[in-house]
Amino acid sequence: MMLAFILVLAAAALTVSDHWLDTYRQPSSRIIATATGSDDAWQRLALMTDTFGPRLSGSPALEATLKWASGEMKKDFDEVRLEPVMVPHWVRGRESLEIVAPYPGSLVMLGLGNSVGTNGAAVEAEVLVVRSFADLDVNAARAKGRIVLFNVPYTTYGETVQYRANGPSRAAAHGAVAVLVRAVGPPGLRTPHTGGLRYAADRPRIPAAAIPTEDADRLQRMQDRGTRVVLRLRMEAAFLPDAQSANLVAEYRGREKPDEIVAIGCHIDSWDVGTGATDDGGGCIAMWEAVRVLKALNLRPRRTIRVVFWTNEENGLRGGIAYRDRYKSDLSKHVMMLESDGGVFKPTGFGFTGPERGRTLVTEIGGLLAPLGADRIGPTGGGADIGPSVEAGNIPAMSLEVEGSKYFLIHHTPTDTVDKIEPADLAKCVAAVAVMSYVVADMPHSLR
Repeated sequence: MMLAFILVLAAAALTVSDHWLDTYRQPSSRIIATATGSDDAWQRLALMTDTFGPRLSGSPALEATLKWASGEMKKDFDEVRLEPVMVPHWVRGRESLEIVAPYPGSLVMLGLGNSVGTNGAAVEAEVLVVRSFADLDVNAARAKGRIVLFNVPYTTYGETVQYRANGPSRAAAHGAVAVLVRAVGPPGLRTPHTGGLRYAADRPRIPAAAIPTEDADRLQRMQDRGTRVVLRLRMEAAFLPDAQSANLVAEYRGREKPDEIVAIGCHIDSWDVGTGATDDGGGCIAMWEAVRVLKALNLRPRRTIRVVFWTNEENGLRGGIAYRDRYKSDLSKHVMMLESDGGVFKPTGFGFTGPERGRTLVTEIGGLLAPLGADRIGPTGGGADIGPSVEAGNIPAMSLEVEGSKYFLIHHTPTDTVDKIEPADLAKCVAAVAVMSYVVADMPHSLR
């Protein structure tokens, strides 16, 4: 008898679940059809990146982009505001890397973000090529007075990026005068990858740069043959005083519960090479266009959808921290935060971090995205910019997941330009974000 009663309750619960989701099948189909029926998102991304180019924190280009975007977004949102944030202002300046011996020549390079320069002169020294931190430690005595090259083949970003982030200080501890890092990414037609480093407070700050995989392997072969290679590195890199920037916040107000927030966004800054189309201009445009689609279809959810373009993700995370601090007392009203920072290639679904109740609901919503092939809900979700707020407010976190095989090929390189993005893929990302954010903002349930 008891078993039969439980089965009846379970069946009733399933019916209720099916019923609430059915409400969103027709709107979701309309959203998908509208978003994928044009290349508006790609055209807007091309306009932004062609016009303003790269958007490094502290640069006039970043501030011009924010001014342009805030003006244009006022046509699509109920409220748009720029919330001031002070950001670090690192400048690259002129830079070069040359082979002095055994025969003169030039190498492709990009200084690492936040690196010091070479003090108006040049660093000239023999190179020591190592394969790992352990290899460096074994050769510690040889590192003194050398330019150390970490020639570590790319595996995953999480595993390999430690050499870019921590390599300079690890080498400086052994007396190295400069550091080179093999590009953190797969081989890419002799393309160097820049990115941020972190100096340890108790070690000398030495200049550091990235070189392509092809040049790293060349220097490795030369060392393995017993050839003494001398390099000359020049870098004008320097920090200027902190600069004024802003987080751009745009709200599409909820019709019933405007104080409850579904925050979706990306970082608007980029490195100073390429035009920051994939990292992360495309994500910003996808979030913006998602709300434009909802407005065009007259779909206004119960809760407010807040689009945020965070500043200074690349070399400081000041925007994400400032958002957390500004909205500290309101984080409990954030029902979900979603970030896209993995490119806008063909979407495959979303990552989710939060309670099981939320995972169940998001998995059901994901089923609405089957026509896009974007119905997978991964085991974890989040992002660098939403991280401080998610942690402080214990907020369910999501991330847009895409077919990312090309992402780290162009990541932080001069090749990060809009032509690497397919208009149809970006349109599908817009559709996926619009459906997920709309249903989460409108549904009667809570993810918490």
